[in-house]
Parts: sequence; C-alpha cells; structure tokens
Amino acid sequence: MRMGIMGGTFDPIHHGHLLIAEQAREGMNLDQVWFIPAGDPPHKRHKTITPAKHRLHMVQLATEDHPCFQVKDIEIKRSGPSYTLLTIQELTKQYPDAQFFLIMGEDMVKNLPEWYKIEEILQYVQIIGLHRPGTKADDIPNYVDKHVCWIEDAVEIRLSSTFVQKQVRLGKSIRYMVPDLVDQYIKEQGLYGS
Repeated sequence: MRMGIMGGTFDPIHHGHLLIAEQAREGMNLDQVWFIPAGDPPHKRHKTITPAKHRLHMVQLATEDHPCFQVKDIEIKRSGPSYTLLTIQELTKQYPDAQFFLIMGEDMVKNLPEWYKIEEILQYVQIIGLHRPGTKADDIPNYVDKHVCWIEDAVEIRLSSTFVQKQVRLGKSIRYMVPDLVDQYIKEQGLYGS
C-alpha cells in the first residue's frame, strides 16, 4: 500500500491542506492519505496552540467525507515533542508492508535540512513536494532533493492557519477557507476568539 502522510499542527485545518493532500494522492497514485495532527510541535514550542483534542476533531470533520483520507492520533497520544522521525518509525513498525510518502508544499521541502534527524527520516520515506506554477526549488541540498518526487504545476491556495485565526478574531467570515463543519465547530467551541 502507498500511504501519504500529511503532518501538521492544523490549527485549524483549511482547504489548502486538503487540496495539497488530494493533489498528492492523485499525482502519486496513493492508496490513502493519513492526516497526523502534531501533539507537541517542536517548531511551535513558544507559541500558544489550540488544545490537541480540538485540532484533532477539526481534522476528523474536514476529512470524514473522503474515502481515502484517514486521521491518525499517534502524535497526540505520544508524550514529548512530535518529531516526524519517531512517527515514521512507529508507522513502519505497525505497517511493515506499506510504502510511506511525506506530503508537503515547496516551501516546506526547502526547510527539510533543518528538520530533526532528516537524514534518518529519508531512510524511511519518500517526499512528495508540490511545485507551484512557474517556480523551481533550486536551493535544496542534493541529499534531500534525491528523495523528493515533485508534482509540477500544483494548484496552491495561499492560505494559512494563522490567517484563518486572524479572520475569526476580527469577526470576519472564514467560509470557503475551511470546510463548513470546521467553521461550525470553531463557532460552537469559541475557538480563536469567536
């Protein structure tokens, strides 16, 4: 089985995340895409993030109607920093016959050399990188780039979770930025100052 992994804080998940996952699934003929919300994202240790139970539930709501999307809570259940290496090692033990692919946009691929033990991660997975039209990632070290399968001319929604949070705080609509069920949940739970 060919499994795509979409990791992230998902605070909140938005249509940009879902679009990347779907393009990777189709472009690389993946059997499934697993969304894995970070329990304790090491790159956001000095930022306030929404409790994991809310982020997990929003991802579940956003993906529930897609037959090839699943949500895994392994990073939320595990204590300590949510390092990708630990997650990949755990998944390869649980699913030894699966082939795993980390899905990410071009900007994230460029940051891979800064990841915790990236050389070890690359022993377990291939990277699916999505190129935006008219761009070329030319500053990626060869030891990373040789593990990247690029999807060319990917459609990108310039949207961030931070922007969605800001819109909510300002009392503005986030319709069409997040799935309707996620929008409703944010309002019901009073997240992001709603």
